[in-house]
Amino acid sequence: MMKLSQILERTDAKLLSGSLDTEICDLVYDSRKIGPGSLFVCIVGANFDAHTCFDDAVAAGAAAILVQKGHLPEGKILPETVAVAEVEDTRKGLALASAAWFGYPAEQLPVIGITGTKGKTTTTYMIRSILEHAGKKCGLIGTIEAIVGEEHIPAVNTTPESYMVQKYLRGMLDAGADCAVMEVSSQALMMHRTAGIEFELGVFTNISPDHIGPNEHTDFEQYMACKGLLFRQCRTAIVNADDPHTPDVLAGHTCDVVTYGLRTENADLCAKNIEHVQRPGYLGMSFDVSGLKNFRVELDIPGQFSVYNAMTAIACCAHFGIADEAVLAALKTASVKGRIEPVKVSDQFTLMIDYAHNAMALESLLSTLRDYNPKRLVCVFGCGGNRSRARRFEMGEVSGRLADFTIITSDNPRFEEPQAILNDIVTGITPTGGKYIEIIDRKEAIAYAIRNGQPGDVIVLAGKGHEDYQEICGKKYPMDERVLIREILQEMAAEKA
Repeated sequence: MMKLSQILERTDAKLLSGSLDTEICDLVYDSRKIGPGSLFVCIVGANFDAHTCFDDAVAAGAAAILVQKGHLPEGKILPETVAVAEVEDTRKGLALASAAWFGYPAEQLPVIGITGTKGKTTTTYMIRSILEHAGKKCGLIGTIEAIVGEEHIPAVNTTPESYMVQKYLRGMLDAGADCAVMEVSSQALMMHRTAGIEFELGVFTNISPDHIGPNEHTDFEQYMACKGLLFRQCRTAIVNADDPHTPDVLAGHTCDVVTYGLRTENADLCAKNIEHVQRPGYLGMSFDVSGLKNFRVELDIPGQFSVYNAMTAIACCAHFGIADEAVLAALKTASVKGRIEPVKVSDQFTLMIDYAHNAMALESLLSTLRDYNPKRLVCVFGCGGNRSRARRFEMGEVSGRLADFTIITSDNPRFEEPQAILNDIVTGITPTGGKYIEIIDRKEAIAYAIRNGQPGDVIVLAGKGHEDYQEICGKKYPMDERVLIREILQEMAAEKA
């Protein structure tokens, strides 16, 4: 139980009726969870305004209701039995109330927040791996999952609603965590999901046009501005000096700044002598680090963007004084499910799984793998149904242009006919003259790629990444590409027996 005054102490709340001494037993923002004694926060969403549930909340026994200024009908008669408070923005109000409700966990737990168009997920896992190697307990919140103590909770959003962020941080503290690392999306910053958190470190990886459109960002300038909000609520910024937009993202920052880069000579942390490492069935990177740290790094993850991710993690862990040995050991074994993830199937060729599910990500992925001069670069991918058809044409064009051979298959067809989606991809590939085959069943497509793999090939399964399901006609069916690969290898071994 907490008094309403305690929950709202850091908000701009104005009491409209009732008493701030009202005892609250639960904080909810989902109208279906309102119960006796709860504080209901009326969120204004893109498609639904929870203020329409005001009377239902009263009937359900809510002790208090938090409303947004201007969203109650003019002349609305407020109930005498319920405390009603008003704030300028209930999303921000929910964030600050949630922080209070869970005892301000971010004030007791150093939190690292990572924003950027690409690299957030891999970098969070790299940082966590290093900190754990150094003996620290580190919680994580991100695109794939939240890790709270020993519990792994599948994610719905890159950055959850503010209430869940605070709940996770409290859970981490209670489980004995020393620190937390989390992905912070531009949407989350715009919607105040991290309001009330003073991050120990705010990290900027890179930025390129993305998430621009209805219900997201109006233009690239707003996208950058939202990313930049992180650097007004952190103590120290770790930023990519090579990105030309870094000064714009940092505009108005209120923190100290530490820089890293591959091309910027005066960065605080520099990567030099970068080499691609290639052996049968293996792709990696090695490079020298100079500046805040001085050593040579080996990564079991391919590509220049992996070097950037590692440099970000090194800079963050330098802030915490982590020993070089822990940094090097953690980076050598760091991997992220579904992010250019190697899966051992042969000593003759390499197979990787990656989440690339749009043209920009696929182009980056295939260009990275091209740097290793494979005998053939084979791309297995499909596109999701009930999504932009333009994405299918674009991804088809990218694979036709950059891959030596494309195996077009099914992704999450949802409510569309899989063949119709494949037809659109073919439309994109055809002008490139790229070679391809259509195999709708994804397991059959993967089996074809493995059975026909040639020495020196690099095969990439793109689009599904960490997902362990396939969505068909509104239902999610279990489907993990790692499981499919094991089944295929077992079937191949049985055929030889």
